[in-house]
Amino acid sequence: MPLSDTIPDRPPGARAARTHDDGARGPVRRRHVFYVPGYDPEGRTRYRMLFVRELTLHAKRFGEPKRRPGRAVMGADGLSQRWTVAAEPEVGGAETSYDVLLWDDIVLKDFARWRIVSVLLLFAGSLQAIVSGMAVKFYRLNWKYGNVILYPLGLILLLTLVSGLIAHQIHAHLGDGFGHSMQWPAWVTVPLGLVAGLVWIKSLDVLLERAFFWQLLNDWVFNWQHGQGWRRDYETRVDAFAALVVDRLAAFRTEGTELDEVLILGHSTGALTAVEVAARVLAADPVIGTGTTAFSLLTLGSGLPIVALQKEARRVQSDIASLVVSERIVWVDYYAPQDWMNFPDFDPVERLPLDLGGRPPRNPLVRSAKFREIIDPETYLKVRWRPFRMHFQFLFANDRRGEYDFFAMALGPQRLGERVTGPRIGTATATGP
Repeated sequence: MPLSDTIPDRPPGARAARTHDDGARGPVRRRHVFYVPGYDPEGRTRYRMLFVRELTLHAKRFGEPKRRPGRAVMGADGLSQRWTVAAEPEVGGAETSYDVLLWDDIVLKDFARWRIVSVLLLFAGSLQAIVSGMAVKFYRLNWKYGNVILYPLGLILLLTLVSGLIAHQIHAHLGDGFGHSMQWPAWVTVPLGLVAGLVWIKSLDVLLERAFFWQLLNDWVFNWQHGQGWRRDYETRVDAFAALVVDRLAAFRTEGTELDEVLILGHSTGALTAVEVAARVLAADPVIGTGTTAFSLLTLGSGLPIVALQKEARRVQSDIASLVVSERIVWVDYYAPQDWMNFPDFDPVERLPLDLGGRPPRNPLVRSAKFREIIDPETYLKVRWRPFRMHFQFLFANDRRGEYDFFAMALGPQRLGERVTGPRIGTATATGP
């Protein structure tokens, strides 16, 4: 068994101490969640359906009343999709408003570019990662993710090799110089062979999509470009997300609505986006995190090191450093050793060149989701070699009760810091069927 599969929980040390008094505030009655999806071209359709489906399964598995989310409404600016979930007194569930922050239009633009351009960008990014030693660092952090990162490059090289062989065979059998050939000139057979090789690759499109080839290729290219500081479109969107959060919180204050917790939540590539948004919200809003409203950041299955370990990613490193030392936010990062697309037990304080200005680190609290304990053994055996299915387990309903419970954190009666560092209450104390 790989070492990463046996990584223990990080003990709640000094960085956890500040959250022990959250329980004195009482249970959460009203929460607002800002959810950031990962690098997904179907962001505005997938996550609403996933949320409703898994919330229904959660209630069924643990014998809880059904909590029906309200109608989804697109924000006027087109940057968010919103709905609400009513409180559920029987299980202590908080009234929760939920914003999905959308950036799938940026992803779709990446998918729409010429594929040869994407392939060339893949080669450039992979070459830099190999020469600079970044690829080795990724493998040391998680060999599974290292394989996922190099998978598109390896498959491209294999497809290119096979296409070359096809082109060579066509030229050999139709061209001149071979006794059994048709004696066609090279200016005919060479282009014909190249076309045949390309047609063969094109015929594999459906299989490549099912194997998430283009998804992973474009995701890697995006993260490489982001780390190099070349994604101005994305940076502009992160600024817009931060402004949206600040405006929403200001509107709540104007309305006199008292929130017990504001939770920014990101999964996969969206975990880093959530970090960047949270840092900019803290910089723009001097009130958040200073009063009775807890300000929390939850990152799930994060690929943060892919960007943050790049030397040019100074803005990202600065955002992370601001959260690490902040007393106004609780940042909890959940990883899973069984997830191929995250970095188990990665602590940015220990692994990144952060300038903390001499201030002590307070975040993040790094925790294992312990998928082996919350997934039924039969189901686990079926999905353990399906990377995307395991990666999305962070957003699925548990099969069994456990410390990690997506819906307990998003909809339950406890603040994030209190739940992670103190005794769990409400729905979390019940046992599964």
